[in-house]
Amino acid sequence: MKKIIIVLLCMALLFTGCAQSNDVSKDDGTEDTLKVALLLSGPANDQGWNASALEGLIAAEQEMGIEIAYMENVELVDTESAYRDYAAQGFDLIIGHGFQFGEPAVRVAESFPNTYFMATEANAQSENTASYVMKCEQGGYLMGVLSSSMSKTGKIGVVGGFEQPSIVKEVEAFKVGAKSVNPDIEVFEIYISSFTDVTAGKAAASSMIDQGADVLYHVANQAGTGVIKAAEENGLLACGNAYDQSSIAPETIMASTLYNMPEVILQAVTQVKEGTFGGGVYHLGMADNVVDITEFNSFEDKIPTEVKELIKSLKSQITDGSLEVPLIETPTK
Repeated sequence: MKKIIIVLLCMALLFTGCAQSNDVSKDDGTEDTLKVALLLSGPANDQGWNASALEGLIAAEQEMGIEIAYMENVELVDTESAYRDYAAQGFDLIIGHGFQFGEPAVRVAESFPNTYFMATEANAQSENTASYVMKCEQGGYLMGVLSSSMSKTGKIGVVGGFEQPSIVKEVEAFKVGAKSVNPDIEVFEIYISSFTDVTAGKAAASSMIDQGADVLYHVANQAGTGVIKAAEENGLLACGNAYDQSSIAPETIMASTLYNMPEVILQAVTQVKEGTFGGGVYHLGMADNVVDITEFNSFEDKIPTEVKELIKSLKSQITDGSLEVPLIETPTK
């Protein structure tokens, strides 16, 4: 009887070992599957900032065969615990999408030296933590040029989420771009201290409309949907942010900024796979195919040719480096 039990135990151990191996291996069984997790500050279907990051994660899954997971609506107070949770589960790379994820990543990284941590739009770094900063100010500048060019009242508005460097730099670039077209343009700006409060975004936009603004922009993630809706309901123009937002209001959105998160995430995953991922702050813009703007969609025939040519020329200058959009991370109200 003892011999039978021993044989059964050996067989159980053999099959258990095989099951564990298959659980963490690729189809060819030659290499461990890389596990990558993503932390989002809002809903993944916001048709903007968070949606672009999830799109990047899925692209990495499809192109590189990684195992993925993501967490939505991560509040600031929960960022460290979210990082720790995924690290404890054995994820190799954990990405926090937004400035607020930077410092928490560095703190958690100390406890998990064999795990890699990343934050977008942050300036935090350590031996196993990197920040990937998109030059969002480049897109914001072009939206300022477009908005100022299309304004009939000489008054435009921009709504920001939190007053933090990653948002401020785009709001300020929008203002600089607008004034490059019309030095006398009046630019209203409001920070609503939220990335998810659509009502607050709409209220801020409405207050600007009441003051005569006829073109609106936002750097407020999901809350920016309220800005777009306020413009639509008043028959005004707007620009989208971080994603092609024309589907939200096709007759309102002239163009949107684009952030190529698939490219950013693919770069980071590739570095982890190749063993070259290191701490640092990496800046990526139009020249890196990471920042861009959309086509004019339904406004292709509504925007004057000279305005479209101006936008095209400025984009080319930014890409080749002959035009450097100023980086301003402190409000100049």
